[in-house]
Amino acid sequence: MKILVLGGTGGTGRAIVREAQAKGHEVVVLARSPEKAALLRDTATIVPGDALDPVAVTRALAGCEGVISALGPTKLSPLKEVTLLSDSTRVLVEAMQAQGVRRLVAITGMGAGDSRGQGGFLYDRLFQPLLLGPIYKDKDRQEAIIRSSGLDWTIMRPSVLTDGQETETVRVLTDLQDFHGGKISRIDVARCVVAEFERQDWKGQAPIISQ
Repeated sequence: MKILVLGGTGGTGRAIVREAQAKGHEVVVLARSPEKAALLRDTATIVPGDALDPVAVTRALAGCEGVISALGPTKLSPLKEVTLLSDSTRVLVEAMQAQGVRRLVAITGMGAGDSRGQGGFLYDRLFQPLLLGPIYKDKDRQEAIIRSSGLDWTIMRPSVLTDGQETETVRVLTDLQDFHGGKISRIDVARCVVAEFERQDWKGQAPIISQ
């Protein structure tokens, strides 16, 4: 398939690009930074542009069968509300609807939406509210836009990300009753996300992925 990857120049995004390419898919990356994009030229078609620009997103989406969104994290500013994730998702959804592209797999995070309170005591009570609160408010808005889009969506919520090696013990959890914290490598996230794009096992759901 031909897949547009947003956020493809970030750590998790690069892992997704490599995994998708290794599975035989044609990958398109919308990239704002020419320097970062240069690292992907052997594995993806690079379309210069910003995820907030409807013209650039529409151009990158041409001919694609679906989108994997790995945008984030965003920088915090004491003077501005964080809106990049929700604003770019709104642009993307409108472009997908206009072009009839239906498949969307989006990465948000453990603690977004109805998974709030699943990260363990320190994450839920200290790390997230004090350091990541504004970003997670925007992740909540992002998820709401996706849920109301009418697209064939899956929201994937990684637990705490690491740069570790691939493992064989990944869990995809929709029942969060007994889950409280965890971690996962970016490589495992990439493998799960690309597999979900292909199979749509959790279409219309928002599971946490963890080791």
